Amino acid sequence: MARADHIYVSRGPYTHHGIDAGDGTVIHFTGEPGAAKINASIARTSMVDFLKGGDLKTRRYGARDDVDTTMARAEGRLGETGYHLVINNCEHFATWCCTGRSSSEQVRGAGSLTAHGAVAGTTVAATTGVVGALGAVGGMSGAGIMSGLATAGGVAGGGAAIGPAMIGLGPAVVSVGITQVALRDDETLPDEERRARRDGRAASLVGAGASTIGGVAAISAAGTTGLSAAGISSGLATIGGLAGGGMAAGTVAVVAAPAVAAAGLGAGVFMLSRRLRRRTHQAEVNDENTPAGAGGQ
Repeated sequence: MARADHIYVSRGPYTHHGIDAGDGTVIHFTGEPGAAKINASIARTSMVDFLKGGDLKTRRYGARDDVDTTMARAEGRLGETGYHLVINNCEHFATWCCTGRSSSEQVRGAGSLTAHGAVAGTTVAATTGVVGALGAVGGMSGAGIMSGLATAGGVAGGGAAIGPAMIGLGPAVVSVGITQVALRDDETLPDEERRARRDGRAASLVGAGASTIGGVAAISAAGTTGLSAAGISSGLATIGGLAGGGMAAGTVAVVAAPAVAAAGLGAGVFMLSRRLRRRTHQAEVNDENTPAGAGGQ
């Protein structure tokens, strides 16, 4: 911990951030938590007041501005108000002081989850309407679903078997896009964080592609006669039955799977990779700080 470090402390569901002034004080947004954060302003307080009994942590950066620039920014905003949970919170302030760019990992993560949830919800709601509207036989009867899937699959020169993949293409692309943006590269981040984000972005693409192919395979495997019309109908009905539904539920599940896989696998691989890479980094730091010959007797 040193002057101009970006420090933070966990307070249950969120983390509070500030700039270490190097003299036992911290420059940060004060005030009560919440969207309005009553009486919030950027002030210099004691380290004890900043921590409020929590454990002090330091955010590492890959590339950041020098100490004097960071402190000049922090001190230049003393007395400023205008706190906003989403666009101008304590993390935005501390990150801006260190890099000149205002950002918040807490907001980014919450925004990504919200966006993925909206995509999943919209996909489920829209699938029945799209399938029902595309077919020559309207509605979500067995004949209507098969007709709609055949029409959608025909766009790519196929049939009903690839219909779910074609309908699910849009949501999958959107889901992958959200993940790519949420896990975009940032040179200010530590190397292990950047590598973990790269892993998450790649996993998102793999998840969407594998789930799209797997959906067709699942329909074939669950059906009675492969990818014939009767096989597709029985396959979708079997898949839907796992969720207590029927053919319509199976169609929704197969259509939504690529978008869900893109989000879930991307986030899961990112978090696992970040955890493992952080452990590796910490082990390397510990080794560097261990005096020669201090490994035991």
